Amino acid sequence: MEVSDLRVALFSGNYNYVRDGANQALNRLSGYLQNRGAKVRIYSPKSKKPAFPSTGKVVGVPAMPFPGRTDYRLPLGIPWKVQRDLKEFGANIFHVSAPEFLGHRAITLAHKWDIPVVASVHTRFETYFRYYGLAFVEPLVEAILRRFYRRCDAIFAPSESMAQVLREQRMSYDVGIWSRGVETDIFSPAQRDMAWRRSLGIQDHEPVICFIGRVVMEKGLDVFAEAMDALHRRGVHAKVLVIGEGPARDWFTTRLGNDAIFIGFQRGEDLARAIASSDMLLNPSVTETFGNVTLEAMACGLPVVASRATGSLSLVDDTVTGRLIRPGANEAFAAALKLYCEDLEARAAAGAAGRAVSERYSWDAVNGALVDGYLRVIRHRESGGHPINRPRW
Repeated sequence: MEVSDLRVALFSGNYNYVRDGANQALNRLSGYLQNRGAKVRIYSPKSKKPAFPSTGKVVGVPAMPFPGRTDYRLPLGIPWKVQRDLKEFGANIFHVSAPEFLGHRAITLAHKWDIPVVASVHTRFETYFRYYGLAFVEPLVEAILRRFYRRCDAIFAPSESMAQVLREQRMSYDVGIWSRGVETDIFSPAQRDMAWRRSLGIQDHEPVICFIGRVVMEKGLDVFAEAMDALHRRGVHAKVLVIGEGPARDWFTTRLGNDAIFIGFQRGEDLARAIASSDMLLNPSVTETFGNVTLEAMACGLPVVASRATGSLSLVDDTVTGRLIRPGANEAFAAALKLYCEDLEARAAAGAAGRAVSERYSWDAVNGALVDGYLRVIRHRESGGHPINRPRW
């Protein structure tokens, strides 16, 4: 089988409702597949005002707003009309991107129709609950996720560190890597714009610490704020540039105070300019499976101070491209930030090292690796093989 023979049915609960790293990676994958001659059809709730244009045909599935988070949707299943479309499309592989109801239904259909199915892992859902005082349910969530992923022929993690976590959690016996890429011609130190910084009221001598991503508690907003408090106690004055939007913006605005500048969602060259015009990235999240924003910051020549967690472990070389800090060690976060605020040579050296690392990540290479995985899974099925992941209960 060749790439051009692929007919991929891609299932996503929020394909282009929200502009986040996972959805944009899926959109790039769709474009890559079609450029290689493959056929792709996306099954997802549809939006009248999508966050970004889709590179493939989106077939709508019924959904309801997620309670308390209306920017996300909860798919309600795959009705007969959509199943008929799936049959007519003639998919030879299903790709599910989230362990929600749509994904479960897609896997059930794949089993019923004897079609191989793979899953990509984009976030550590089991860790979200600790940010809402529900850490005690993590073992139950892990068990639910294990059943979901073991029903797939293979799963793909965005980093080796995340793949190792999945193996240790016994999520699958077949864990591959589908990494993430970065456009180094757009995300570049050359995008730094001091005039733009000044227009935001930032003085040239002031170090700028940026936050990039959805402004939601599970991104570690509390740790970010506490690290900034600890940095101020050390006598360091720095500006915070918040690049992104989300339901926790009011909380984050109040918590950070007057030293924070919120510029909302940015994209393309505007996003690259905002990152490159900062001086370092603080990424305290432990829910990331890869860390697209970390790679983009490295491509822009910024040192990265991040939690020692999945995703960051595969990108940040501690003391070379930035610092990896134990989650919750707020004073250690502050010490690392202080170094890059005050030592311009250390900041420049870490930024240059990060830029060199980023140049190894191209979208064509990482998407090509996933396509190779598709073909391997299909060949295995065609030769009479069967996945060993499926639970017996």
